Amino acid sequence: MRKPKVTRMGFALCLGCFIMVILFFNSSLKPGSEPLSERSGHKSRRSPLQTLYDGDQVESGVQAIHQGRREVLEEACRSYTRKRRVLIPEDLKHVIVDDQHGLLYCYVPKVACTNWKRVLMVLTGVSGSLRDPLSIPANEAHVSGNLRTLSEYSTSQINQRLRSYLKFVFVREPFERLVSAYRNKFTRSYNTAFHKRYGTKIVRRHRSDPQPEAMERGNDVSFEEFVYYLVDPATQREEPFNEHWERVHSLCHPCLIHYDVVGKYETLEQDSQYVLQLAGVENQISFPSSSKSTRTTGDMAAQFFNNISPFYQKKLYNLYRMDFLLFNYSIPAYLKFR
Repeated sequence: MRKPKVTRMGFALCLGCFIMVILFFNSSLKPGSEPLSERSGHKSRRSPLQTLYDGDQVESGVQAIHQGRREVLEEACRSYTRKRRVLIPEDLKHVIVDDQHGLLYCYVPKVACTNWKRVLMVLTGVSGSLRDPLSIPANEAHVSGNLRTLSEYSTSQINQRLRSYLKFVFVREPFERLVSAYRNKFTRSYNTAFHKRYGTKIVRRHRSDPQPEAMERGNDVSFEEFVYYLVDPATQREEPFNEHWERVHSLCHPCLIHYDVVGKYETLEQDSQYVLQLAGVENQISFPSSSKSTRTTGDMAAQFFNNISPFYQKKLYNLYRMDFLLFNYSIPAYLKFR
C-alpha cells in the first residue's frame, strides 16, 4: 500500500511545481514589466540606452567624442563638487520625458531648445498630424503641459526612468549663450513682457539718473547694465535667475544626473543626429537646420564685452565658471582680466 501513496505524493509535487512555473511566467508578462517598445505598440527593439552602450550601431569616432565629454564632466564633478545631495522634483522641471522612445531631455534656453521641443512633440504624438517639426509654431513648442516633465512623476517612476532612459542635454559656450539671451530678450521690440518684467528693474537699479520713460518701459537696457544686474548679489537674493540666463548646471544638475549624451551647440547637427540615431528614429524625423545668419557667434560676443571692465568681466566669469569647467569651455581670449 505504500507504493501508490508515494506515487501520489510525487504526482502532487510535480503538479505543484508546474503551477508555480505557470504563475512565474504569467507574472513576468504583466504590462508593467514589458519592454518599453512593446508597451508603446512598436516591435521589440533595443532601448536608446542599450544602443549607446552596446556600441555597434554608431560610428566609433562619434562614440569616442561623446565618451570623452562624459569623462570630462564626471572628472569636473569630482573635482569641483564638494557635497552631493539628493535630487528633488524641483530639480527635474526642465527634464522632458518621452516614454515612447525612452528619452529624457533637459532643455536649456538659447541652446536650440525650441527645435528639440518640436522634435519631441512629433515623437510623442503631441503634434497630431504635423510631422515636420518646423511646421509647429515656436510659441506652441513652449506651451506648458504639451510635454511632460520628470517632476510630474512619482519617486519610483522617476528613479526607473533615470535608470533606464537615455538622458541627454545640449550646452553652449556660456558667454555666447548669455549674449544670445540679451539680444533676444532686450533688443527685440516685441519682447515687451521681458522689458516690463526685468528691463524696468535693471534701469531703476543700475542706471544713474534714468529718464521716466525708460523706467516705465525698460526697453533700452544696455549689455553693461544687464551684466551689472547679473553680478549684483541682491538679484539672486530676491529671486532665481530667469531660465534664459540661468547657469546650465543649475537648470540640469549634471553632477546629480548622469547624462549619457552631452550635445554641444557648436556641433548641433551632428550631435542631434546622434541622439535620433540612438533612439532609432533617424529615418522618421530630421532635426531642423538652424539659421546661421542670426546666430550669436564668438566674435559677436567679443564685441559686446568690449565695454565691460576687467573687474566686471571677472565677476561675470566667476558666476558662470562651473559651466565653463563642466562642459570643457576655455576662458574666452577676448576677456581682459587675466
